[in-house]
Amino acid sequence: MLEGRQVLSSWSKDSWSVDFSNGKRRKVDEHYLRNGGNNFDIVVLQSSLDLDATSDCSSDDNNQYDANSLIQSLGRDISINCLMRCSRSDYGSIASLNHAFSNLVRTGELYRLRRMAGIMEHWVYFSCNMLEWEAFDPCSRRWMHLPRMPPNDCFMCSDKESLAVGTELLVFGKEVSSHIVLRYSILSNTWSSGVEMNSPRCLFGSASLGEIAIVAGGCNAHGLIHKSAELYNSETRTWEILPSMNVPRKMCSGVFMDGKFYVIAGVSSNGNNRQLTCGEEFNLETRSGRVIDNMFPAALNRTIGAPPLVAVVNNELYSADHAEKKLKKYDKKNNSWIILGGLPERSASVNGWGIAFRACGERLIVISNAGPRAQAGSGNIDINSWIPGDGPPEWEFIGRKPSGTFVYNCAVMGC
Repeated sequence: MLEGRQVLSSWSKDSWSVDFSNGKRRKVDEHYLRNGGNNFDIVVLQSSLDLDATSDCSSDDNNQYDANSLIQSLGRDISINCLMRCSRSDYGSIASLNHAFSNLVRTGELYRLRRMAGIMEHWVYFSCNMLEWEAFDPCSRRWMHLPRMPPNDCFMCSDKESLAVGTELLVFGKEVSSHIVLRYSILSNTWSSGVEMNSPRCLFGSASLGEIAIVAGGCNAHGLIHKSAELYNSETRTWEILPSMNVPRKMCSGVFMDGKFYVIAGVSSNGNNRQLTCGEEFNLETRSGRVIDNMFPAALNRTIGAPPLVAVVNNELYSADHAEKKLKKYDKKNNSWIILGGLPERSASVNGWGIAFRACGERLIVISNAGPRAQAGSGNIDINSWIPGDGPPEWEFIGRKPSGTFVYNCAVMGC
């Protein structure tokens, strides 16, 4: 029971503030908790007093404090409804209030409820130094440095793929003769061993949709190119074998568009490493696929480099042409590409390697070298974004990080 406790709340067009008091003047810390996907902000005044049921309570039997209700005077349902709209960058602070808040955040329940309600924040995760990862929230423009990955010399120097799904960041790499998966969880802020695929691989195409992800193609530890595909469920942490593609391929790209999974371009299994211009569409409902001829013809006109730099925003497919430094949009009806304009001025790459092009919610994001290196292995990474609309792209500079000058891996987590 919280004797004499009352909630002072006020509504306005832009914000709702909640203040807790129990008859004593206490130090209060303000945490600005913003939901960028709505037209209002929530400001919660989080008291530094311990809200645990075993403290700050009196023995009045008529007014028992129920820790499970979270914010006592609001009740559990309204409390969760408020917390769902808070920025997930502040969930660490919220989880530290007491066991009930911690359990709501650390078990993933709050993220599941957000997903069911259609509330989602997209953060970009990228690595510019071996075993180190950064996270960036393009809405609040906040940075977070992830814990260092467990040391493993062979894994560190191997080809790696990354994939963000649900509340997990998966990094796929190789030990001496086998593939391994490392898993970072935003719930615990720790790295651990992930679940291996039924057919482990690297250099595959992949994309995520909510709590699921699909990987397709790639090659095994002996260099054999796959045409198989698998679906990962982050809720159950299991891999499911899907029907195989029509064409084996590696160094391809994957996207979700209109509820379907697409794998684009890549290199075939022929001995001459012939580049593919076709794509394949996979329907999750019918579990069937089809080949789309000449879906990415730009692959014909360049040396073998990185997988296609493609991203989907609002079910529209975009490509960053690193050779021409142009942004292109896919015309679904005519199976062709339209040039929209240029990429950010400083978007250098090595045949498409070292630069990241991703969809981050409603934005297109380009992460690249900010300029000449001050010295080997050091420099800055710039992040530019554009929200697609009418007219040519107008890139907005939204972040810079002192880091390496080469983007090794990048993934976007929406939760």
